[in-house]
Amino acid sequence: MQIVRIATGTNEAHSADLIGAKAANLERMAALGLPVPPAFVLPITLCSAILRSEPEAEKALVKGLEEGIAYLEEATGRRFGDHRHPLLISVRSGAARSMPGMLETVLDVGCTPSVVLGLVRQTGHPRFAWDCRCRFLDSYADVVLGLDQALLRKRRDQIMAEEGVLDAGDLDSEALERLAGAYLQVIESNGGFIPEEPMRQVEAAARMVFGSWESDKAKTYRKLEHLEALGGTAVTVQAMVFGNVGLTSGAGVAFSRDPSTGAATPVIDVLFESQGEDVVSGRRTPEPEAALARTVPAAAKELVATLARLEQAFGDVQDVEFTIENGKLWFLQTRSAKRTPAAALRFAVAFVKEGLITPKEALQRLENIDFTRDIEHLANQRLSAVGEPVGHGTGASTGVAIGRAAFDSTSAQRLAKAGDPVILLRPEISTADVAGFAASAGIVTAVGGRTAHAALVARQLGKPCLVGCAGLNVDVAGHTARLHDLPIKEGDWLSIDGGAGTIFSGRGKLLIDRPEAELSEIARWKESVPA
Repeated sequence: MQIVRIATGTNEAHSADLIGAKAANLERMAALGLPVPPAFVLPITLCSAILRSEPEAEKALVKGLEEGIAYLEEATGRRFGDHRHPLLISVRSGAARSMPGMLETVLDVGCTPSVVLGLVRQTGHPRFAWDCRCRFLDSYADVVLGLDQALLRKRRDQIMAEEGVLDAGDLDSEALERLAGAYLQVIESNGGFIPEEPMRQVEAAARMVFGSWESDKAKTYRKLEHLEALGGTAVTVQAMVFGNVGLTSGAGVAFSRDPSTGAATPVIDVLFESQGEDVVSGRRTPEPEAALARTVPAAAKELVATLARLEQAFGDVQDVEFTIENGKLWFLQTRSAKRTPAAALRFAVAFVKEGLITPKEALQRLENIDFTRDIEHLANQRLSAVGEPVGHGTGASTGVAIGRAAFDSTSAQRLAKAGDPVILLRPEISTADVAGFAASAGIVTAVGGRTAHAALVARQLGKPCLVGCAGLNVDVAGHTARLHDLPIKEGDWLSIDGGAGTIFSGRGKLLIDRPEAELSEIARWKESVPA
């Protein structure tokens, strides 16, 4: 087995069926000269053999990681596990087709106690160093050890309460050092073990990323998207770049056009002093493009220009993950954006008019849409007879939905089986809720952003979705919620408008305006394009 190396300036092109769509697109970005952190890939062909615990596969895994880490050390001038010039890495999944948030990632691998001191010496930022240590312990405990995340969150919340802060991002270096110790204590008291040897860490992480192919949520997603024929995931190991290193650092997700409405304007979400997982996990509510332009104007300008360039290169709307480290922009991923059916229709018409694709290619992109059955997803939908909104959020997926309130995936599926549409209300948006998404007519969350992985899934499924709803408190265990002063019980009727970002109490009426201009254009293509 040979690993595949990726770095800016390389001009190789490997199939997504070999190295996964994520790594294949990294190669294309590197060939375009975009700033891509160096990486290497363990191919998809290794996945099934690792899952079968074949001895030769285990040897190939260890050898590939040793060879790849040596390459990253040469490319970065840093050393894995070194206490003076440390290299930290991420271990990421990547199937041949995009499965956003369904497979696992382990971040900040190699962040041992001695490396923490090295990061302090290297950067002069002890808070950054201890933040990386906490992130590593959290990520490793979740993915590799399978530890219940509630146990770590309980200790984090205790320390936040002791410090009098409401957000973990406000913890100082001393508090984060205590938090790292608390995390380690929880892990060890629950039978877990964190190896101090960095190579043992990356080996365990790679095995578990391969193993995430068989997780329940991954299998559910493949069934929903008819991807059962896929053969596994690759593992991409990449040098870390740090959005949590200072005030001019951050991480975010950007779309070259609005994947919810189809508007030809970029959609950019960013969290400063954060890493990418903070954005895509849906656990925090990010800031918009205007905040990025104020804080790092040069990087913001470069990002917008690159979005247009990527769209031209790939011939489709792009979903891009980026990190800014001390003002420098890095690109970690690009892929074709998940979109609502309405946005897919508008993109197809716009791309033909702009000369990026032919009418035949546009029809091929739209072939999964039934223009009779799916008209409610293609049309501009409005609510009537709903009164004044009782709450507001950020629209992550357009459309309207009317349904009974549910607070977990099991309840959503039960109510849906009884014949009623469902609105799923959650504290935060998570890809673990994919079965609940599929059963629901719409989704509402208290926190999270429109670029979170689960919001992408909601768009792909054509489900209206509101995130970051201020004033919403969900008691999952009690099967109740409160939206400002309004109590909500399981089964209560709600109406939501994903475009306007509004929530209404009661059962509204649905009005539909057909997109006549776009549908006429599609009909004209069908007449002119040979079958």
